[in-house]
Amino acid sequence: MKLIVGLGNPGPQYEHTRHNAGFRVVDKLATKLGWKWTERHKRAILASGTIGTEKVILVKPITFMNLSGEAVGELVRWYKVQPEDVLVVCDDLDLPVGKVRLRASGSAGGQKGLDDIILHLHTNQIPRVRIGIGRPANNRKDHKSYVLSVPTGDERILLDAGEDRAVEAIQMVLTEGLAPAMNLFNADPEAEQKAEERRRQQKERQEQARLRREAEQKEQLLEERARVLEHKLRSPGVNPDDL
Repeated sequence: MKLIVGLGNPGPQYEHTRHNAGFRVVDKLATKLGWKWTERHKRAILASGTIGTEKVILVKPITFMNLSGEAVGELVRWYKVQPEDVLVVCDDLDLPVGKVRLRASGSAGGQKGLDDIILHLHTNQIPRVRIGIGRPANNRKDHKSYVLSVPTGDERILLDAGEDRAVEAIQMVLTEGLAPAMNLFNADPEAEQKAEERRRQQKERQEQARLRREAEQKEQLLEERARVLEHKLRSPGVNPDDL
């Protein structure tokens, strides 16, 4: 059994905010799978189904973000699952807008909902999918106001695309495992492109060095032949026409 926990704040006033990226991801996943939010357990609403042979429960805590651990702790105890069977989906200030990163464990990185889950499960060995929301352009802006505000324009488009990518990442985690999903979704296309360019330049330098060595060897061979010929010409009794 797997618990996929999207983090956010309950209530329509928070629905489109940056901080509710986790809620939107599990909503999109439920829609994609045709699952309905018809179940409730204490302080969480649930949608569930089966993927392959695995029972999967999508979770939206209806506590506020900072108390997410209370709802998740209750579910972990009720379903008797291990922390590694929980996948938390949340926003992340330290990632560029729309970037998706998966981790198997680690600190909360300042994400209050994830921090509360770590507190209640007594471990940071909890897999998570993070969706970047970036930091405010104006560094003086209060982070609370920023995460509880609604992105617009290009930022909204990037975040929406990141949420769709997070849905794909979760599906891969469920069908192929966390490690393959991390290898695929944590790859940075720009970094890969730069690395490929460095490899190409290195090959060019190696080829140029090889050609220089060959040219130098040919030049040395010609010089050696010239010296041998000159030595023969200077030898007594040698007719140049015989060379």
